[in-house]
Order: sequence, then structure tokens, then C-alpha cells
Amino acid sequence: MRTLDEIFNSLLERKTTYPALDVLDSTSKVSIWRNMLWVFAFAVYVHEQIFQAHRTEVAQIINDEKSHTLRWYKKMSLAFQYGFSLIVDSDQFNNENHTDDEIEAAKIVKYCAVTESENDSRLIIKIATESGNILQPVTADQKEAFEYYISEIRDAGVQATVINYLPDKLQLFLQIKRDPNVLDSSGVSILYGNQPVNDALNQFRKELPFNGELILNKLVDKLQIIEGVVNPHLINVKTAWIDADAGTYGNFENIEISKIPVSGYFEIDWENSVIEYVV
Repeated sequence: MRTLDEIFNSLLERKTTYPALDVLDSTSKVSIWRNMLWVFAFAVYVHEQIFQAHRTEVAQIINDEKSHTLRWYKKMSLAFQYGFSLIVDSDQFNNENHTDDEIEAAKIVKYCAVTESENDSRLIIKIATESGNILQPVTADQKEAFEYYISEIRDAGVQATVINYLPDKLQLFLQIKRDPNVLDSSGVSILYGNQPVNDALNQFRKELPFNGELILNKLVDKLQIIEGVVNPHLINVKTAWIDADAGTYGNFENIEISKIPVSGYFEIDWENSVIEYVV
């Protein structure tokens, strides 16, 4: 993609190929002929931007419409409408006599990630909904309806497992060397009364993409830029996720370098986390 200056300079070079235009030799940036070339260059620049945006949009549409891909299954999962019937022999819902608001409200799957199982020929579809900006599982009835929908639209022979778990729990064990002029012994900001470390940890968790990898080094990087934090020492991070057979959380395991949540998202277990502030 050419810049505006590149286009303008190309027009200047092209001008030199026409001897009849040699009389236009002013070097002033406010000369009429230079301003005219600048207007032409800007028009070409806008034109190229429009074509690039169109090309990108078309490429995205083509990628999304390709069947049999993980992207396609994700797109179809997010398009699920709870309470609506599928049109016979179709992967489209019957939206007749329904408003746009009703249709949007029926799309209960707000987050989705589709991967292939490492152990067998099967798709793993992780889903979650959202309430009050908090990620959470869909209800049992909603999951049942979603699984039926997937069974109707999936390719013949493709097996799929839907993961609709409570969030993986995180236990954080940190020692924070603090600036006593900025943070008190409990990690509270002297000026603002909030807990910057806790706020940063919550923000870090929210910034992780759904089914995104939690990288411990990046978590430390997040803490290092906090005003009042001199040196954050990450002692340990543990995680636990739902045992599908027992229906309860399993044992907590250490995270060595990074971890992708089994459920697709994390929740910090503040009650069992330990953050110590030292000088």
C-alpha cells in the first residue's frame, strides 16, 4: 500500500517525462501546480485505500464461507440462535417475523474457540456466554440445544465435543517489592485508595483472548509497569479446571511457562491467592 507522499512523488517524476510541463518549475510548496498534483495524489490515495479495504473484506468473506474449516465452525457456533428453529435442510435459522433485537438476543454464544483433538478425530468446541461483562457457561438447556444444532450442521462423519465449563481457576502467589511512598503495606495506593496490583491482574485476565494462552512472563510484564511496584516476584501460579466426569474442580497444578485454559477462560481464585508486599 503506497503512502500519500509516495504517490505525490511518483506524480512529480511522471511530470518530468512531459517537456511541455517544464515551465512548471516553481519549487514553492504553495504553487498552484504543486497543489493540484497534491489534490490528485490525495484522490488516488483514497481510491487505493477503498480498494484495499474492499479486497480485505472480500478475502475475509471467502475465508469465513469456506466449509470444513475451523473458522467456519466457529462462525456457525457464534451464529447459533437459542429458541429459533432451523430451516429444513439448511444451516440457517427461520427469522421470519422477528426483530433484529430479538435475533441478536437469541445469539447466546458470545465466545467460541474450535480446535482439533490431539487424541482422536474430533472437533473440540469451547463456548461461553456473557452476563454483566463476566464470562460464564450457558445453561444446561442451552447447551443441549447448541449440541443439537451442531449435530445438524456438521459435516457427515465429523464428531464434535462441546466444552461448556465454569472458568479455570487461577491461584497466584506473588511477592511485590513496593515503593512505600506510593503503596502501603497492603498494596493500596496512597493517593487513589485502589489496589493497583489486583486491578492489573484482573485487567490482564480480561485482556486474554478466549482460549488464549496465559504466558507467565507477560503477566510479570504487566505488573512491572505499575506505579509503586519496584520489583514483582512471581513465586508460583496454579490452576484447576472442571473434571468432566466428576463435575467438580480437579487438583490444582503448577503452571510452568504458559497455559491454555481447558474451559477457554480463567477466573482468579482471590480467596486462596497470596500477594505479599515488602520494602
